[in-house]
Amino acid sequence: MDAGLKRELEAKVNAGERLSREDGIALYECDDLVWLGKLAHQVRTEKNGDRVMFNVNRHLNLTNVCSASCAYCSFQRKPGEKDAYTMRIHEAVEKAKEMEDEQLTELHIVNGLHPTLPWKYYPKVLRELKGALPGVKLKAFTATEIQWFEKISGLPADEILDELIDAGLESLTGGGAEIFDWEVRQHIVDHATHWEDWSRIHRLAHSKGLRTPSTMLYGHIEEPRHRVDHVMRLRELQDETGGFTVFIPLRYQHDFVDSADGKIRNRLQARTKMASPAESLKTFAVSRLMFDNVPHVKCFWVMHGLSVAQLSLNFGVDDLDGSVVEYKITHDADSYGTPNTMHREDLLNLIWDAGFQPVERNTKYEVVREYDKPTPLAERRAVPQQVWA
Repeated sequence: MDAGLKRELEAKVNAGERLSREDGIALYECDDLVWLGKLAHQVRTEKNGDRVMFNVNRHLNLTNVCSASCAYCSFQRKPGEKDAYTMRIHEAVEKAKEMEDEQLTELHIVNGLHPTLPWKYYPKVLRELKGALPGVKLKAFTATEIQWFEKISGLPADEILDELIDAGLESLTGGGAEIFDWEVRQHIVDHATHWEDWSRIHRLAHSKGLRTPSTMLYGHIEEPRHRVDHVMRLRELQDETGGFTVFIPLRYQHDFVDSADGKIRNRLQARTKMASPAESLKTFAVSRLMFDNVPHVKCFWVMHGLSVAQLSLNFGVDDLDGSVVEYKITHDADSYGTPNTMHREDLLNLIWDAGFQPVERNTKYEVVREYDKPTPLAERRAVPQQVWA
């Protein structure tokens, strides 16, 4: 990128002027990662200071049986496969209660599109979970699942959301977004929920007072222009509803090994390379600069690794998700080396080690507790420090 364009983009960012599609593409073409990170960090600091948010949550996947066969997905199983599973309601409650002593604040529930489970199973699960853990917020179901519920129940999303909210739902999840542009989407997605329905369902959720995350799956067959288009669609919807709390770029994973049955389910990986750490940091930075009306940008550490997660805090990110626990959707795909869970102390030390102040939040991004600021670097250098693998 030439110096004149850099100055032009810096001036727009400093003036708080909205970046255009062409600006976003130019930022992706820039190979000056330090400059890009500095610009994104400036915006992140203006919005959120030196605070890094996290929560104590558990991911719960009720079933991996799915009617769809998305090209990138290693999680889905077909009925009758030996490692296909569907939890009974009491099993879901037992798993959720395993973390009760850790002051759990959120359950994150995402599932396959099960071909025979009845619609009533889903609100009943929420009611039982809420009854067992009344202080825990339920973030559940993608827009893809809500549209699936429309299909199997015959009810409109309006009534489905009302029943789920009555059962305890406090947020949808952001999944099912992948890449919205049909040029890419037609090759990677095998379900019926595309931009029109994904946006319809989140718009409806926002109108009912729910605040939801938004996501983008990057690093597969898409190009930077598709990422920019994806963010601009979300930005326009955010202008309309103000209902998105966070944007989460999700790193596409290769299916290195499936220890359960040895199968490779990812049909994209023969012609793709996973995004490098530098590409991930660039994606965080450009996302922060383009998505000017969303409060937070999250690095989901499970998909990026702990070192990239720490670095991302200087590239526009101010949220590291949470303790997670048994995130099957990614760990069914990769051998990337991220742990199944991070406890509260692990997350605190990760954030302090990166030089930021940890802030524990709940699903609605309300502050649960603010922790001490990090020890100044000069003091830290005086004693041996833990090295993160």
